[in-house]
Amino acid sequence: MLFNRREFVTLAAGGIALGLLPSIQSVLANEPSSKSQIKAIAFDAFPIFDPRPVFALTEQLFLGGGADLSNEWRTRQFEYTWLRVAVRRYVDFWQVTQDALVFAANKVKVELSPHQRDKLMNAYLELKTWPDVVPALNRLKKLGIQLAFLSNFTPKMLDACITSSGLDGMFEQVLSTDQAKTYKPDPRAYQLGTDILKLRREEILFVAFASWDAAGAKAFGYPTFWVNRLKLPVEELGEVPDGLGNDLSDLVEFLAQ
Repeated sequence: MLFNRREFVTLAAGGIALGLLPSIQSVLANEPSSKSQIKAIAFDAFPIFDPRPVFALTEQLFLGGGADLSNEWRTRQFEYTWLRVAVRRYVDFWQVTQDALVFAANKVKVELSPHQRDKLMNAYLELKTWPDVVPALNRLKKLGIQLAFLSNFTPKMLDACITSSGLDGMFEQVLSTDQAKTYKPDPRAYQLGTDILKLRREEILFVAFASWDAAGAKAFGYPTFWVNRLKLPVEELGEVPDGLGNDLSDLVEFLAQ
């Protein structure tokens, strides 16, 4: 199995499945009038870009040990962002990702050569979209909704993946939390959306890959949609998304309701 989960941050296909969860669910039963206020959608990177090839490459490079390395790498990657926000020691997400990889290799006791490190890191610059993404984005564009990224990825990472995926020109704004020198779920990270899109919070729908990110955006004041590709339970953080679904086609349906 390529993924497992620790506090959601590992991409875990083997996590706790919610078999009774419908394909799309409006958790707070938004009225159509509230949805009609939505003028822009701010996406985290992972509802759009499929990270599985990074972990497939990890297994290819470290046969028999790649899964453990991937799990520890992904977990530490996000733990480092949160720790750096807490202690106010910012470095960008590229550096965090590399530091997490080195730590993970040391922890699971695999020899990570500079060549292997660079190959794994560069895989983050070559991500493609999930299969449902392009049709859904085209439908959203036809609705006249402004599309943006609001991601922890660095500008270099976002631009590279947009090009790799053939999404050039699809997004009106590409916002990296690097611009605020912080990470989600710090409110300063979400504030980038209102500052740069020049819209009120209730006019921006935030689309998350992780439940903790949906909770952070909701606490900030954004209406939120959780793309729950891994069929995991909502985090116990006192906030629930306004809508959730398995992929971006569910997001389109949610907005059309």
